[in-house]
Formats: sequence, C-alpha cells, structure tokens
Amino acid sequence: MSNFLLIHGAAHGAWCWRDVIPELTALGHTAHAIDLPGHGQDKTPYSEVTLDGYADAVVDALDAPAIVVGHSMGGYPITLAAERAPEKVQMLIYLCAYVPKPGLSLSQMRMEAPYQPLLPHIRMTEDKKGWTVPRADLHDLFYHDCPPGTVDYAAENLCVQATQPTSVPVEITDRSAHVPRRYIRCADDRTIPPEYQVTMTQDWPADHVVTMDCAHSPFFAKPRDLAAILHDFAKG
Repeated sequence: MSNFLLIHGAAHGAWCWRDVIPELTALGHTAHAIDLPGHGQDKTPYSEVTLDGYADAVVDALDAPAIVVGHSMGGYPITLAAERAPEKVQMLIYLCAYVPKPGLSLSQMRMEAPYQPLLPHIRMTEDKKGWTVPRADLHDLFYHDCPPGTVDYAAENLCVQATQPTSVPVEITDRSAHVPRRYIRCADDRTIPPEYQVTMTQDWPADHVVTMDCAHSPFFAKPRDLAAILHDFAKG
C-alpha cells in the first residue's frame, strides 16, 4: 500500500484531515498531515511566512517517498516541493487546488477564473501581509455541505493566511516532469470556481481527473469517498 502526505490549503492546518487519515488507514495505507509554517500548531508569524518555507516544510516531512496531496492553495507548495525533491514524490494529487501555471502567482491565477467568490470575504490585516475570513461567512464559503459542528471546529483552528505565498510564481522545470499528477474537482465549490478547475485540467487524460459532488471541503463533507478516490489513484 501507499504512504500519503496531506497538505492543507489557505488558513487551514493538519487538523482538517482528521477524518480522512483513519479512512486511508482502514484501506491499508499510511497517512499523515503537517502544519505548514504559520498554520495549526506552527507558531511562525504570518508576516514571516513564505512559499519557499511552505515547500521546505513539505520536503522535510518526506522521510520516505510518498503520494503528496495538496488542497486548494496547497497546490503551489506541493508543486514546488516536487521541483526540489522529485525523488521523494511518487505522485501529486491536487484536491480542488491550484495547479501552478508558469510565470503566474496563485493570486494571478485566481483572477483568471470567470469569477472570484472568495475575494468579497477576504479581510486584510492592518499590515496587509495576511488575511482572514469572517466567521459568519465560513459556512457558505467553505463548509455548507459539511456535518453539523464543522464550522465551530474550523473557527477554533483557522489562522491568518499570509499573502506572500500567493504572490510569487512557481518555476516548473524538467526536474519534476516525470512525477505523475492527478486532480480531484469539486463540482459545488464556492471558493475555486468549478469551471476554473475544469480549465486547469482540460488537457489532462480523462482517467487522471475525478469529480466529486461536493463543495470546497471534501475532507469534512465526504471523507470516506475522498479516501476511496485517493486509494484508486494510488493503485494506478
């Protein structure tokens, strides 16, 4: 079976994978999640957080080769990690995530989408180096199809999201060209438009892309279904 490393998205942490890890374990895999710098239990000030630091954290967590899953914003650091240590990455799986385009930062990619559902909810910190989302907006934006209690749990754990990691591009070279890539689209996503998820993967082989009938947080909404898809991707 396979070894999975699970990487969260913006403002989240390893905590968001709590329901997926036991499902993967039940399928015979090993799986663990980490807090990127400035997230979860990592106390790096958001003003010091960088995309380079994110990628370093992913590489450092790869004690053995693994399938690396990145959610949402996590698509950028997992791609950069594969560039830096391709021998440690067996596969990249993008979960309703941004797949970096040459020369474009995540913020620039966001503006390429046909609409930007997240932008009206962003509240910048006074120093403009981070942002948050009001608690009142969490349900409709991230968790509207998730079990009761999800918003309360998330609100206790969400952090300030640093702006620097979303302001710089990832240079993609031949170093990671051989690393297999898969994508999981979320058809009811209210954060990254589903149409843009199609655009990012429109030239991928059909069997490299799966669509889930859920919103932006399948790790809470459908953890067993998500684990089954990861399992199938791992089997090749």
